[in-house]
Amino acid sequence: MKIKQLSVFLENKPGSLSAPCRLLAKAGINIQTCSLADTREFGILRLVVEDTDKAKRLLQRNGFAVKVTEVIALEVADQPGGLAAILDALEGTGINVEYAYSLTGRTKSGHALLLFRFSDPNAALQVLKERNINTVGSEELTKRLKG
Repeated sequence: MKIKQLSVFLENKPGSLSAPCRLLAKAGINIQTCSLADTREFGILRLVVEDTDKAKRLLQRNGFAVKVTEVIALEVADQPGGLAAILDALEGTGINVEYAYSLTGRTKSGHALLLFRFSDPNAALQVLKERNINTVGSEELTKRLKG
């Protein structure tokens, strides 16, 4: 299952990160998880929110460049080798992990949740399914994060 993620392009200067976060907060849009990557001049704020379409419209109306991409949330054993097992499953498939980041906390089963952006999300889903690696969809992600 794929999850929609927002990528918000920001200038790399003080206050740039707080502006979109304040807008989302004011609109009652919850940020489920986020990641921030930067270069010298700009940053990319990656967000998973409960209402992607509403958040995208709001941010764009306020002058932010926003792109929607698909990521895959995976349950990963929270122990040494958990991430390696996921990567081993993809070894030799030609599927690239473009980036990944984690969500805080654990699932009820004690697993960690990681979000992955793959070069070919559909092929990655197929491989993961064949290897019995559990993916988590948007609704399930929201339930798990709320406990």
